[in-house]
Amino acid sequence: MKFEIKQNIIMEHLNYVIKGISNKNIIPILNCIKFELTNEGLYLTSTDNDIIIKTFISKESIENIEKCGEIVVSGRYIYDIVKKLPNSIINIEEVVDNKIYITTTNSSFNLNCNLVSEFPNLDLEETKHPIYINKKVFKNIIRQTSFATSLQESRPILTGINFVIKENILECIATDSYRLAKKIILLKDNIKEDINIVIPTKNLIELTKLLNDEDDNIEMHIFNNKIIFKFNSIIMMSRLINGTYPDTSKLIPEDFELSMKIHLQEFFDAIDRASLLTNEADKNTIKFESKNNNALISSNIPEIGHVEENIMIEKSNEKEIQIAFSSKYMIEALKTFDGDEIEVFFNSEVKPFIIKNVGSDDLVQLILPIRTY
Repeated sequence: MKFEIKQNIIMEHLNYVIKGISNKNIIPILNCIKFELTNEGLYLTSTDNDIIIKTFISKESIENIEKCGEIVVSGRYIYDIVKKLPNSIINIEEVVDNKIYITTTNSSFNLNCNLVSEFPNLDLEETKHPIYINKKVFKNIIRQTSFATSLQESRPILTGINFVIKENILECIATDSYRLAKKIILLKDNIKEDINIVIPTKNLIELTKLLNDEDDNIEMHIFNNKIIFKFNSIIMMSRLINGTYPDTSKLIPEDFELSMKIHLQEFFDAIDRASLLTNEADKNTIKFESKNNNALISSNIPEIGHVEENIMIEKSNEKEIQIAFSSKYMIEALKTFDGDEIEVFFNSEVKPFIIKNVGSDDLVQLILPIRTY
């Protein structure tokens, strides 16, 4: 294998595939990147057995292809080398004794290669009928739900986001048993078969890092045990989490005793300031108490001090509420909303409450209260 390519072009694609390598992997071949040079262009592939990332550089973006071939080389070392080279033409050449030379006008490196035969045989076959979602919409889905997934490996199913598709409705749900985030969008096309899968959250977050802000689509190819995402010149595969996601449909109440409209930024700022006098040991607890058209937000650490914040609210009736909750959970939930106002729905100080955009059900955040009253 021998070719010449500009540093910025190969670096762009190394930035993609390096995300498919895990620093925790003890299997040497899974810390490598596979280079496959054909007459059509250069394929770069990485995998940690949990995800696969494959990207393609067309021949038009390569300065010169002298000899095609395949090599497998340490991902971290070639990434660091290319990153520190100047933005000029790089020569990459496979030589005898299973080595590659990486040279520029003033620099020269040689790296030992691994055996190509040891690199996993990866199946990236696509389905005939992919599902299309706008990139910006997809990134927003992950932003508005991923924070609510569990970090506890003892319940693996809750470490992912549940994607449920019926006809043209996509519902994405995340929960760690103490809070829940649900996002609903309409797809352009009707899907013939119902889909109910759970995708690891950490893989979805890595995927969003690969997505640019261009207003085009990402393709989803769904299989029994994996999902393939395709966009631009990149293919990413993620395994699915085995098991049945909990039925969360009954967790969100349909009727409420009290609702109130609150200015989003004022509420966020008040919670943010009140959270300064909370701690992890006390579950970051703050108290919320309504009185007429005002709400008192308070928190305290006995050995340090006490804080109170007052904000204006607009209630649906004359009932009042006293409730306590985690400031951390509330702040993370409020960050997912983009409008000026939100609506908060309560039933009692011991039952879950939900947050929505005013007049819209497309995004729902549910939080369990903390019993203090």
